[in-house]
Amino acid sequence: MALYSEKVMDHFRNPRNVGVIEDANGIGEVGNAKCGDIMKMYLKIEDDVIQDVKFETFGCGSAIASSSMATELIKGKPVSEAMKLTNKAVAEALDGLPAYKMHCSVLAEEAIQSALEDYQKRTGKTFE
Repeated sequence: MALYSEKVMDHFRNPRNVGVIEDANGIGEVGNAKCGDIMKMYLKIEDDVIQDVKFETFGCGSAIASSSMATELIKGKPVSEAMKLTNKAVAEALDGLPAYKMHCSVLAEEAIQSALEDYQKRTGKTFE
């Protein structure tokens, strides 16, 4: 059996939504000291909907694939839905990750949550 699914390899080789949003209204950055991965998420939210999302990730292939898939899962979605994104949903959308790489999907979830929290602080809005 292959170590990584075709979806993981595709999102690693062809990551979606890479880059910076200069006028982002939600920015989150997280890291894992154990593995050295760092993820930064940028959100552009209008009318409580994620109009655009971009990321910068310094890390392994699983971290890049997790970042890419996470952005695809929340783009165009209401903030309330994006807040419910879990690392399990990211890993499942990638057709699985090896157990020792699950922390990458956790980082993607945490980066999005951090960016959403930043948006809430900037705007004073709260979401359930």
